Amino acid sequence: MDFLASPEFWLALGQIIIIDILLGGDNAVVIALACRKLPPAQRTKGIIWGTAGAIVLRVILIAFAMTLLALPFLKFVGALLLVWIGVKLLAPDEEGHGDVQGSDKLLAAIKTIIVADLVMSVDNVIAIAGAAQNAGEHSFLLVVLGLLISIPIIVWGSQLVIKLMERFPLIITLGGMLLGWIAGGMLVTDPALANPDKWQWMLKMPLDGVSGEVINAVKYGASVAGALLVLLAGKIILARRASAGSAPAGH
Repeated sequence: MDFLASPEFWLALGQIIIIDILLGGDNAVVIALACRKLPPAQRTKGIIWGTAGAIVLRVILIAFAMTLLALPFLKFVGALLLVWIGVKLLAPDEEGHGDVQGSDKLLAAIKTIIVADLVMSVDNVIAIAGAAQNAGEHSFLLVVLGLLISIPIIVWGSQLVIKLMERFPLIITLGGMLLGWIAGGMLVTDPALANPDKWQWMLKMPLDGVSGEVINAVKYGASVAGALLVLLAGKIILARRASAGSAPAGH
């Protein structure tokens, strides 16, 4: 337990908590979007279990962070998955399944939270892993402690977002577009597109001559495109449903 007296340990823990809180803003929006249609009695359960499942998977992801981020097409697939989740949040499946129990909807909300958080964490875990690396053998303990401390902050944040969404429905649209924004930036930084030395048959993104990373203009452009794609797809789906619903009987 000598490490508890180490200033480096507490400094790294503080950094991880701050990173978790900053990154938790995205998670709070996803959690709120996924749970907004649950009955109030189930909403808290969905938030808590969804967050808990996401945290467990994030710890596992951090343990293999460097290896996973080097895999080609992982971010590519993750970006497509985020776009799909964003569109589903803007244009959720129509109701009308009266025989579906609340538990089914609760599990669906939990699944959405876990999948979205897992995909969004692919990039974020590097920051946490970097903050913990100076603690040596206690780095993984730091990661777990930081995530556990951040849980109540993320849960409280998601409940606040739900209340705001009830008053300002535009937040739902902005939340779906946020997932598209993240997806666009994630896609263009996939190793298959951003590594000029490997997978030569793939289209390559222009890189910054100093940092060797994809230039910011491309990242921001892809993020804007992702956000607009989610918005456009959601609007088209809703418009088609409205058109089908207003069509005369027998057509």
